[in-house]
Amino acid sequence: MKHLPTSLLATSAVALAALIAPAAASAQTEIQWWHSMGGALGDWVNDLAKDFNASQKDYKIVPTYKGSYDESMAGAIAAFRAGNAPHILQVFEVGTATMMASKGAIVPVGQVMQQAGVKFDNGAYVPAVAGYYTAPNGQMLSFPFNSSTTVFHYNKDAFKAAGLDPNKPPSSWPEVAAAAAKLKAAGHKCPFTTSWVSWTQLESFSAWHNVEYATKNNGFGGLDARLAFNSPLHVRHIENLANMAKQGLFVYKGRGNSADATFYSGECAMETGSSGLYANIKKSAKFASGIAPLPYYPDVPGAPQNTVIGGASLWVMSGKKPAEYKGVAAFFQYLSRAEVASESHKRTGYLPVTKAAYELTEQSGFYKQNPGTDVAVQQMIRKTTEKSRGVRLGNFAQIRTVIDEELEQVWAGKKQPKEGLDAAVKRGNELLERFQKANKS
Repeated sequence: MKHLPTSLLATSAVALAALIAPAAASAQTEIQWWHSMGGALGDWVNDLAKDFNASQKDYKIVPTYKGSYDESMAGAIAAFRAGNAPHILQVFEVGTATMMASKGAIVPVGQVMQQAGVKFDNGAYVPAVAGYYTAPNGQMLSFPFNSSTTVFHYNKDAFKAAGLDPNKPPSSWPEVAAAAAKLKAAGHKCPFTTSWVSWTQLESFSAWHNVEYATKNNGFGGLDARLAFNSPLHVRHIENLANMAKQGLFVYKGRGNSADATFYSGECAMETGSSGLYANIKKSAKFASGIAPLPYYPDVPGAPQNTVIGGASLWVMSGKKPAEYKGVAAFFQYLSRAEVASESHKRTGYLPVTKAAYELTEQSGFYKQNPGTDVAVQQMIRKTTEKSRGVRLGNFAQIRTVIDEELEQVWAGKKQPKEGLDAAVKRGNELLERFQKANKS
């Protein structure tokens, strides 16, 4: 038998390795994860997937950015109908009722974990977070991934320059107006702004003041819930903001989270927005910033109560193989680890999803070293009431759009505050009635 030249043997070995490699790689089960995290938060999501993939050899999480929350949800629904939905879909909290009603499209996360044989205790999760994503029968429907709440962000350097105490942020709405006036006098063209207008100024505002946003316990009590955010207190608050807008103290910067960039760029000095903005502030802001609790009206009995959940959760889509669901369960178990959840909380400003993660963060001294980072947690761990548990309504994303449209008329001075709120309630209730009829069962 002839001996083959060494170079030919080497070439054959390389070719053989190339043939074997795909087969070995295909043994890994791929899990598609569609999300809506951009910027610093997109980096975080990619790192989570990378770290999980490196921690074991059976599964590979493939994260894909699919645009805004509205866009990714619409895309996933279309993909589901076409039979190629992702395994995991990140859905913002206002899509919860719609996902719950999507019978056959989703598999409850509690069921996924149970069938995969993974230990899953609802009681390990922060109650205010877990409760929002739990069905009346006690089964958790989606995994509470990036849960946030509304907080008050402010520019400490701008406060100093305006003669305000950088360590004493405004705690009431009258104080916000007074601080905005000083900032304007100091030359600030945008003293105060807000992102997610409906979430911060009506939904969280209602819970924080322990007043109804909608009947039937804000929708938790049934599909026949109707909107109630045109009460005298709500009208008073929107009137105050409209007056601030007229004076140039409040500057509306658009829908969704479009105002966020105007805060961390330094253009706007104060903002009500998501606690999850912390990651982008830390990455991009060239000034010292602070986080404070949401402002309130001190003369309202029971205020402040607690703020409501925001952010998003991870839903598991149906029609996948058992091996793939095992991979999803393994990933959720990984995200629930105290050290992983704590690091995510510290990096992003989102709430720690488990009690153990909160305790670990506290023990690490993070809250003492970074004042204000515990504000979101403190606002959410208070005991909730039927009026402050959260808001769970059908067609909620569309209702928020209606609110944006009506309040934009108010900020522009084209409608009176009461007129705008009454119109938003009327139009929103029509959407609720439509959802109720479509989901009677």
